[in-house]
Amino acid sequence: MTDAPRRRKIAFMPELRQGFDNLRAHKLRSALTMLGMIFGVAAVIAMLSIGAGAQQQVIAFIQQLGVRNVIVEARESTDSTALTRVRKLSAGLSFRDVRMIESSVKGIAAITARKRFVPAKLLPKPYGDTPVVYGVAPSYQTIASLGLASGRFFIKAEAEAAAPVAVLGQAAAAGFFGAENPVDRFVKVNDTWYRVIGVSRPLAAIQGDTAGLPAQDQNNLIYVPIKSAILRIEDARAYYKDEIDGVYISMQSEDQVAASGVLVRGLLDATHNGAGDFNIIVPAELLAQQQRTKRLFEFVMVAIASISLLVGGIGIMNIMLASVMERTREIGVRRAVGARKVDVIRQFLIETTLITVTGGLAGTIVGVALSRMIAYFAGWSTIVTVSSVVIASVVSVTVGIVFGLYPAVRAARLDPVTSLHYE
Repeated sequence: MTDAPRRRKIAFMPELRQGFDNLRAHKLRSALTMLGMIFGVAAVIAMLSIGAGAQQQVIAFIQQLGVRNVIVEARESTDSTALTRVRKLSAGLSFRDVRMIESSVKGIAAITARKRFVPAKLLPKPYGDTPVVYGVAPSYQTIASLGLASGRFFIKAEAEAAAPVAVLGQAAAAGFFGAENPVDRFVKVNDTWYRVIGVSRPLAAIQGDTAGLPAQDQNNLIYVPIKSAILRIEDARAYYKDEIDGVYISMQSEDQVAASGVLVRGLLDATHNGAGDFNIIVPAELLAQQQRTKRLFEFVMVAIASISLLVGGIGIMNIMLASVMERTREIGVRRAVGARKVDVIRQFLIETTLITVTGGLAGTIVGVALSRMIAYFAGWSTIVTVSSVVIASVVSVTVGIVFGLYPAVRAARLDPVTSLHYE
């Protein structure tokens, strides 16, 4: 019994060497045949890396919002006609809503209102995009898990006194002061000077709106006490805006989040008379939805990229059929000296597998290099995962074997006598 596997291995090695010899004998044809596999595998890996990078950014942003949080965002209108229609039903988000939520929803660990401003004047003049002012309570640091790179966050006494103190996001700090330490420096927001007391750590950011959250670079913010924002910063568009434009609620347990989101929606719908002037965002639900979307997205991306592998498989089948015609006499000789049909099939499948494996390896290298180039030149986030390499390699080998099987079977079915007389 132990000699049988050894004999099969010994019989297999000459066929493997012959397969290499046949491919080397037709280098150009073999290389052109591999191109389909190379481009197909590279396309699968590159597309999956782009998709994984984009999805990872969104998931990181949602996780940053906090899986125990419920967020209320005002749906403010800049159109006077639409605003008049809404104001007949609702005065918009207000501190009264915050107090109602705090007294009605059980299990709240922390809550803060938010007032957002886009400054008309800033000194020193920032480099790049204009930072946005967030007026929040000290509890915002806990709710948003806002880490500090230097300095501190403002405290309750400063918030109650509407103190002119500010914490800068990473991008805002760099825009105002470059590489210098901004702590204890001053920035002028409209007509008020604010003393910088801290700088936040870098935060994940995405482009475009996400599930009702406005597009905003979370690193390009100026955090100030909400009373200070309302009392010290004049807003020329105050008529079009609600008293506050956001509410952040942190629950004591993740199990309370879904029910609390439903309750907050019901409370605001009742007090706002169904005006629909707010959005409720539950990051935990968004995260679960985004992870389901990620799996579907990966499946679609693989299906699209696999078309390239399918084309490559058709190319392999055509080349192998041509090889069968060229080697008809060789097949006849092998059959005449005792080779079985399964031996002929195995020989052609070995050659097909060599083409697909070599093409798959080369395609993996090209795909990884391509994803790095996309990240470098386009500035996109790309992530090459082990699963994407495995999927691309398995699919390429499977496609190669499936499309190589028909030429191999056709070669095995050739009549030995007819093959020996083939010219």
